[in-house]
Amino acid sequence: MAPDIDVFGRYTYLATELFWGAIALALLRRADAVRRAAVTILALYPVAYLWDRYTLEVGVFSIDLRTGIEIAGIPLEEHLFMAVVPGLVVGFHENIFGDRGLSSSATGRE
Repeated sequence: MAPDIDVFGRYTYLATELFWGAIALALLRRADAVRRAAVTILALYPVAYLWDRYTLEVGVFSIDLRTGIEIAGIPLEEHLFMAVVPGLVVGFHENIFGDRGLSSSATGRE
């Protein structure tokens, strides 16, 4: 069973986004890919926003442990989520396959 993290109350979702966002940023900085990730996140953001707005509106999911701050019709935490998830994906990708990642050392390629 997963540990109960609702001790943060209405800041639970925000705390998890900040935690994973810090990991994403660390990965992106390690791979020197912050700028590339920012471009990718900005390109994906409009689609993610529309998708999120729609799913919240039709009741696909509910977010209970959140601050209650809404920006442009969706919770603050969802805006962060839309940056953190692609940031993590790009961060992992760049660390595995980027110039300084594992692929060149693992395969012997320079």
